[in-house]
Formats: sequence, structure tokens, C-alpha cells
Amino acid sequence: MPGKRVNLNLIKTHFSYTASELAKRLGIHKNTVRNWMRAGLPCLGGRPALFHGGTVRAFLSVRSAERRQPCPPGFFYCFRCRERRKPALGLVDYVDRENGAGNLTAICESCGAIMNRRAGRDRLGAIMPGLDVQIRQAAPTLVESLDPSLNCGSKEQRSA
Repeated sequence: MPGKRVNLNLIKTHFSYTASELAKRLGIHKNTVRNWMRAGLPCLGGRPALFHGGTVRAFLSVRSAERRQPCPPGFFYCFRCRERRKPALGLVDYVDRENGAGNLTAICESCGAIMNRRAGRDRLGAIMPGLDVQIRQAAPTLVESLDPSLNCGSKEQRSA
């Protein structure tokens, strides 16, 4: 199971924290902080070990930046497989939105799940090179009806 994402804004930059204070502030177990210390989180020394807030924030931001793996061109991220995958048969649908950006939709080649990716229409060639992209217009968000609603709650309608 992947680790919980930590909110770095909860750590004050100019404060010092013990392992238990830091764990309580972030909503994690204190052994997690000790594991970070073994992984290279510097402490101020002494007992109990004190951690400077700015150092903790820098350490955690570097760790999260190292884990990020953006999808290369022609790939989607499949949440079922938990890997970057190519679309099945090279077919991709693009639903165009009003503001110039749209949604790319494809089927995973290994598990058959639906994969999504956000992209601008002007960058489709760079994001999905060599793939058959079918462009569709988005369905209107509000659809007018010619028939009035029969569920009217006014008093004149009830008495008639």
C-alpha cells in the first residue's frame, strides 16, 4: 500500500519538532519520522532528537519530486495496472472543451480499463504521436426541453 501524502503546509519553517510532535502534526506514526531519519532526514542532535521545520519540508519535497514520473508521449497512466501503458490498438478519443483544453480517453492494452489524460488541442501531435486521435465535440452541459416539467409545486397548479 502506498504511503500517505503529507501536507507540507502543516510544518512551520522556523519551528523545531521532536519526532512525536512532528508525527502528531502530520497525522502519521512516530516510527515513520524515525524511518525518515534513517533515510537521511537530518536532526539537530541530542535527546530527544529535534528536527528543524525548514529541513523537514525540504527533505519531504525532494522525496516527493523523486517519485514523480510524468507520462511520456503516447502513453497514459492506467490506475488499474498502476503503470504507464499504451492505448489499445492505438485508438484515442479527444473530447474538445471550450477553453482549448480537452480530455483524452483510451482503453488500456493489458487490462481493458478506461484511461484518461488532459491535453490541449494544439499539442495533440506532440502528446500522442503516431496514434489515431478522433476529435469529438463535448456534449452541451444544459439541454433544453420542449415539454414543461410535470412536477410543478405551485398552488395554482394543484387546485386546478
